[in-house]
Amino acid sequence: MLITRTDRTVPITVFARVSVSPPVAFSVIAPIDLSLVFKADRFFPGVSHIEGQHDAWDRAGVVREPHFTDGSHVTERLTEYTAPHGFAYELTGFTNVLNGLAQGVRGEFSFLPDGTGTNIRWTYEFLPRRGRAWVLRGPFKPLWQRYMQRALHRMADVAEAHR
Repeated sequence: MLITRTDRTVPITVFARVSVSPPVAFSVIAPIDLSLVFKADRFFPGVSHIEGQHDAWDRAGVVREPHFTDGSHVTERLTEYTAPHGFAYELTGFTNVLNGLAQGVRGEFSFLPDGTGTNIRWTYEFLPRRGRAWVLRGPFKPLWQRYMQRALHRMADVAEAHR
């Protein structure tokens, strides 16, 4: 387990509401093509493709390697999968600037009923390297939060298309 309850982490959370039910939102977003939603911007690369995924992204233990548009990559491991409520994953082994800032990340999606639709909550929890928490909490956080929100809006658009 990457993060324990005693670790001091830097969490960043974003939300989106969609008009589809939690089971529909979950079934669309959990296996979504990351290259469709993680687009490069001024500060961060997009996802170009995935390597090493030999099984469906539908149970804890599945591993894949997202590759980014700047040539870097990361290892992603699905740690929880509870359809249609949520899933969680860990990112480790960054080969870009994030390697100098964080030992890894725990990501978590929750799909909560909201009337006839769904409130999607997505949290990235960074485990900072020694002496780097101030960078993650300070100048990095608002930039990453905007990047996440844009990606989540793209995911929501894909989910909405399944009405």
